[in-house]
Amino acid sequence: MTVLSSAVGARSGVPLVRPHDVVLSGVSTGVARHLGWPVGTVRALFIATTAVWGVGALLYLWLWALVPAEPAPTSATRRVPVAALLLGASALLLFLSIGRYHNGMGPAWVPPATLIPVYLGVGLALAAGIWSALVDRRDPARGARHDIAVRIVATALALAAVPLFLGAADNGRGNFQFMMLVSSLGAMVCAAAVWTPNLVARLRELQTARVKSIRDEHRAEMAAHLHDSVLQTLALIQNRAGASSEVGRLARAQERELRAWLYDGDTPADSDLATDLRDYGSALELDYEVVMTVVSAGTSTERASGEVAAAAREAMLNAARHAGGEVSVYIEGSPGSVDVYVRDRGPGFDPQEVPADRLGVRESIIGRLRRIGGSATVTPGAGDTGTQVHIRYPAGGARG
Repeated sequence: MTVLSSAVGARSGVPLVRPHDVVLSGVSTGVARHLGWPVGTVRALFIATTAVWGVGALLYLWLWALVPAEPAPTSATRRVPVAALLLGASALLLFLSIGRYHNGMGPAWVPPATLIPVYLGVGLALAAGIWSALVDRRDPARGARHDIAVRIVATALALAAVPLFLGAADNGRGNFQFMMLVSSLGAMVCAAAVWTPNLVARLRELQTARVKSIRDEHRAEMAAHLHDSVLQTLALIQNRAGASSEVGRLARAQERELRAWLYDGDTPADSDLATDLRDYGSALELDYEVVMTVVSAGTSTERASGEVAAAAREAMLNAARHAGGEVSVYIEGSPGSVDVYVRDRGPGFDPQEVPADRLGVRESIIGRLRRIGGSATVTPGAGDTGTQVHIRYPAGGARG
């Protein structure tokens, strides 16, 4: 299959991935696109080869486990209601079994072989509950309410098998009677197992909350101690040494790093635009005689790895390199747009007089924003003092 896939797949040029909108798992559609075959042909081959010692089914499951899904903002949507089909089959087996195990006078003697449909019914109900909890709950077309409804029905079907097993035990003897009692207990265990994913999730949440509480308590104790000693000492060094001195810059960088470790908790350093620019500003303070102040207002979906962050870092580097002193970075964000202002108090400059071979402002800031549908302007600061770089990425811009 690898040779065939390589030969035909190279011709089609389509990678082997499972699509987002699927019937069951997307294996047949993914293989058909990769090989350039009709989807119906691939499905027919899987069904036909399943009759040969189950090869088709095993290959299907193997591909389902190993073939990656195509990138998508949400989980896969399945058109086949797997949980509902499993519940329907379970209910049908249990309903047909009722007439077999009772006659007009009451419970009848039950041959052991005729209990197989009951076991299958309980197994299908358990499978439906687990499928719903692990798969359908993340499906945007179904969700949590569908999951709860499926598991309630699955529990009821599993418990419905208990009277059948107990009725069979009343008419049996010895080992058969013991087997029916164990089967009744097993059906109740299956009914409880349907809710096991919920229990595991709640236990994990409790454990995570407990660990977080302990960590926050220790962090608070350490923060109180360090605030009264180390942080105050670093602030005193900055005041005595001067903001632009080497000692003052080192003390300021260490103070910010310590405060971030104490108060930011486990937030990733590269999580958003504001965090990234703060970290970059701290790094610039170690290399240049500059004080970077980064302030953020509002919320923004812009990430630290985006083009807006790259343009803002270039503007901050230019301000630190050519102006020095105090540089202010103001970030104003919303779910659909973001504005970044980088202001310095240096001598200022006219962008039109920058030589053509100097591409820092022209391409790394203005050109970069233009290419992704945003804008960037360079103007004199307030009172014609210093320079202000305004970076704007509006809603609806096309990200590069």
